Amino acid sequence: MTRSGPIPETVTLHVPFRVVKRGGRKEMQLPEGVKQPRRTDSTLVKALARAFRWKRMLESGKFTTIAELAEREGIASSYMTRVLRLTLLAPDIVELILDGKQGQEFTLSQGLEPFPLAWNHQAPHFSL
Repeated sequence: MTRSGPIPETVTLHVPFRVVKRGGRKEMQLPEGVKQPRRTDSTLVKALARAFRWKRMLESGKFTTIAELAEREGIASSYMTRVLRLTLLAPDIVELILDGKQGQEFTLSQGLEPFPLAWNHQAPHFSL
């Protein structure tokens, strides 16, 4: 293999993106129209897992109150109550979150806000 010219010392590559804050950390976002790779939000997935684990612990009778369980877990009962609310999400929304298809706008802080309990009213609330 032969080269027709000298190898340049510097190569400049332009990649359009913007930096946005998401869940307390900075993230690169591609411009609109460019297909974004699917990426699960590990914070949101972890919160869902904790919520369903706590629900099972309460339903098993091992703990009788949220306050008792929260004390054992070392967190505030008010936070645990908000996270437990995630167990009321529609199954299709939970699936979207686990598959990383919930959209960039849907974060844990949005998921912890009050939302409609009727499954058919949840998707519009979260802009899904």
